Amino acid sequence: MFRSAKEIAYTGITVALLIGGQLALSAVGGVEIVTAIFVLYCAVFGVIRGVIVATAFSLVRCFIFGFFPQVILLYLIYYNVFAIAVGLVGYAVKDKKDLIKLLALTLVAVGFTASFTMLDNLLNIWLFNLPTVAIKIYIAQSIPVMISQTVCALITVPLFYYPLNAVFKTAEKSLAKK
Repeated sequence: MFRSAKEIAYTGITVALLIGGQLALSAVGGVEIVTAIFVLYCAVFGVIRGVIVATAFSLVRCFIFGFFPQVILLYLIYYNVFAIAVGLVGYAVKDKKDLIKLLALTLVAVGFTASFTMLDNLLNIWLFNLPTVAIKIYIAQSIPVMISQTVCALITVPLFYYPLNAVFKTAEKSLAKK
């Protein structure tokens, strides 16, 4: 799985960067940086490393934000599926021009960001067996957050594409050296 200590270190640094970004912006509703960092990491490093980072992030973040079964389940499902999708899209567009890569990754990021809220809604409705009135309220209150997070992904992925892509590609090249 891991071929070097450097690869393990890059994985740990990426998980720490995701958790730090989530923690730093946790007080601002609907604003997040995790999507931009994660989508660009997975596009460069691929599915396997993306899934490893997704799983580690999903579990380690519990030490800061708490161990809630529905949240652990949400993060494990969402971020691993996200890693697979972005890794595959990243592979499919790796030889394309940067603008095509940027558009494809932004589209995937925006779609998955919206689906995160929908998956959260479905999991909580299912796990807590909410009554119909509560379901309507729960979904209605989640829509503004979903919109702001989706807009955030629409802005942050293109904004951070060039600098993070350069950093991650440099790191990937250093792993390829023997």
